[in-house]
Amino acid sequence: MLYGRSAEISALDEVIARARDGSGGAMVLRGEAGAGKTALLDAAATRGGAMRVLRTTGVESESDLAFAALHQALWPVAGSLDALPEPQRDAVRAALGLAAGGAGDRFLVGAGVLSLLAEAAVPDGLVCVVDDLQWIDRASADALLFAARRLGTERIAMLFAVRGEAPVKGVPLTVDVRGLAESAAAELLESRHGTLPAQVKRELAALTGANPLALGEIAARLTPAQLAGREPLPDPLPGGARLFGDRVAGLSDPARLVALVAAVEADLDLVLRAAGRLSAGRPAPPGTDTVTGRAALAELEESGLAGVSGTSVRFRHPLIRSALHEAAAPADVRRVRAVLAELTEGDRRAWHLAGAVLGQDEQVAATLVAAAERARDRGGYGAAATALARAAELTPEPRARAVRLKDAAVAAWLGGRPGQAQSLLAEARERAGEDAALAMEIAQLRGRFELNSGDAAEAVRILAAGDGLDMLADAMEAASYVGDTAAVAELGRRAVAYPEGFLRDTVAGIGLTMDGDAAGPGLLRRALARADEQEDATGYLWVTAAASALGEPDLAAEMAERAGRVARVSGMTGQLPVVLEFVATAERIAGRLARSQAVSEEGLALAREAGYENTVAAHLANLAVLAALRGEEESCERQAREALAIAIPHRVGLRAGVAAYALAMLDLCLGRHAAARDRFTAIAAAGPGAGHPTVVWRSAPDHVEAALGAGDEAGARAALAAYERWSAHAATPESRALLARCRGLVDASEDAFDEALRLHTNPFEAARTALLLGERLRRAQRPGEARAHLRTAWETFERAGARPWARRAQDELRAAGESGQAPPATALDALTPQELRIAGLVADGLSSKQIAAKLFLSPRTVEYHLYKIYPKLGIGSRTDLARLVVLQKAPMTGDGML
Repeated sequence: MLYGRSAEISALDEVIARARDGSGGAMVLRGEAGAGKTALLDAAATRGGAMRVLRTTGVESESDLAFAALHQALWPVAGSLDALPEPQRDAVRAALGLAAGGAGDRFLVGAGVLSLLAEAAVPDGLVCVVDDLQWIDRASADALLFAARRLGTERIAMLFAVRGEAPVKGVPLTVDVRGLAESAAAELLESRHGTLPAQVKRELAALTGANPLALGEIAARLTPAQLAGREPLPDPLPGGARLFGDRVAGLSDPARLVALVAAVEADLDLVLRAAGRLSAGRPAPPGTDTVTGRAALAELEESGLAGVSGTSVRFRHPLIRSALHEAAAPADVRRVRAVLAELTEGDRRAWHLAGAVLGQDEQVAATLVAAAERARDRGGYGAAATALARAAELTPEPRARAVRLKDAAVAAWLGGRPGQAQSLLAEARERAGEDAALAMEIAQLRGRFELNSGDAAEAVRILAAGDGLDMLADAMEAASYVGDTAAVAELGRRAVAYPEGFLRDTVAGIGLTMDGDAAGPGLLRRALARADEQEDATGYLWVTAAASALGEPDLAAEMAERAGRVARVSGMTGQLPVVLEFVATAERIAGRLARSQAVSEEGLALAREAGYENTVAAHLANLAVLAALRGEEESCERQAREALAIAIPHRVGLRAGVAAYALAMLDLCLGRHAAARDRFTAIAAAGPGAGHPTVVWRSAPDHVEAALGAGDEAGARAALAAYERWSAHAATPESRALLARCRGLVDASEDAFDEALRLHTNPFEAARTALLLGERLRRAQRPGEARAHLRTAWETFERAGARPWARRAQDELRAAGESGQAPPATALDALTPQELRIAGLVADGLSSKQIAAKLFLSPRTVEYHLYKIYPKLGIGSRTDLARLVVLQKAPMTGDGML
């Protein structure tokens, strides 16, 4: 029975009730050892009625075994794996050891766990209980928490219990399980010991912090006279901080041996066989045990310290394991580990060998490396990092040790632990010695780590010291993030010395073009001609960079979209958060605002999962621009501030520039032309790390408009002149359209406006041009000619959700003599960005499983969204939805290409 926990039970009941109704969620119970977290989880598991219950518990001895806890949780529902999308199914099967081959990326494993839990939740819902999270192996914890952060539409409640203060990433709902109230502590004591004097109850509660475990254990050690208050309580109280030490000491030698083995390895058969071998000094045949072993196990159970649960020995409390280790001599623990290594194989054998060895041992280190490779193949990068780091400790040869530390750093990075990765890489660097090739490889990794999560300018310094084309290209990428034009130009000149090829032409072309060298654009055109030869996302991102350097945003957007499609199906989606930076920007620049929103929201969540801080800044900055276009002042300012708080200290000028651009666009959208002009001027003047030439170039048309709106014709002409220089080599229709619009504004040329409207391929920019021309015609007393342009602009802005622009077009249209009735809405306007993406993918012919695989959702989540979409659109089938999307085209939202 639980005492004094009504508030905690109420909080758990609320999460479970919401999940039962289809609004899933997660909760963390946090408290010290003995506070009663497990008892609360046990109670919660019984309160879901018909809801299914899945459980897993962290075991310290299994914390280095990749996916051990996930196997325990999901094994009862493994029969539902075939219902999952193929990539997710294969990833989970590999993680659980049900299939050979790699699990692929950890995002795929997490998405597969979410989908499998969603299947297990049919028909009555699911409660997933995770106890002792602090000892859950990292691969399992990553997958379970990935799912816990995405339960909004699932009938799933995930409940975690954890000891300590470390935050549980992405699960904000936390209940602190503290000591009991004095009245509840008194009730607990009396339930076990009968009526006690009030003074004794108060003293015990005060001296134990009313910790339920401490109360029960210490009170059981008191004499009747002490409990009755006839004698004072002992000082200090018996048991102390360890609580179980004297009870461990009270076990017979055989029982203590069995307990020590169980503290190292929980499997019942292994415990008995190892104990038999240790006690008898001879091998115990498989499947047998000694009478002494069974008697010792019975004594251990009778003591209340442990019990048998299925095929495992489980201790009543984790502190008992600590007490057993403290009571044992180190040599005894090593002897137990050595015997267990003889009785096990695979990862278990590797870790038992590591626990048995004294000093360094290459053979043992090699077994850990093999275990790390198996974990990595299954997507368990955190476990792989731990195994490789321990292998490095055991490695006697300095260079091999440095290599293993470097490999451990890579695994930690891929596991979303950049801090650990940087620490391991720093140690690898110290131990690399005089090996120049290894030192260069470590330096390249340092640069990549800095570029993704640290100081981008430091990444330039590190990577520019390299002497290979790949490292030079990485340095160019870093310098481009910083916005360091001089470094980009220098790196481009260095790249010229390498043999001709796509990467060399791209890197050299970007640098030379940035430096004003006439040879640069030709190299970029040659690189663009090889765009269709690219096979991975990185290649397409370099094509994107080449198109951008030529001033062709429409081609850059197309290439970024290709990079996103390739990244999703590559089987190595760890790079996806970074790729989605460019995809989201491309969608926005192409005028597909809702799609850009959905991509950035996905990218932001994945970047936070991966620990890619600079990518977090990128998605926040893009979301701030979208908020500006919608006139959402508070959201824009908040997201821009958050982006700048990362980008400025990390000297990521590209993302700092985009965040500053968002604030300038907010002023322009809201008609604050002078403030917008000042912000655009500041963007143009910002140096490396705070601004970026690409942002200056892309924002030039907005700068021109803001300057003219503020009455600053000279400023507008200067911005136009700079834009003409930047666009000198651009040849795509959209780039020429934007330049024509700027000339139309500055030179008051209707011909230039007409040319822009003829060339535009971006519907949003076309609407802006139509609005500017309509305003000019209306003010020239030509309202009849103005109305068609203004009406087109208004309808486009309304459908895009760009409310400030829509209001401006509507006001102008009314001034031109039109009644100003709302433009006809398309049916798709009622959908959210995520619903629009799903609708577009349905129109492309994808099944729910295929959509789920692309968007890291469960198929049931996709079906949930379709259930919401159909009534919004007044349709009843996927065929109707596909037909509607094709008919309406949805120029502002796109067709779900990703």
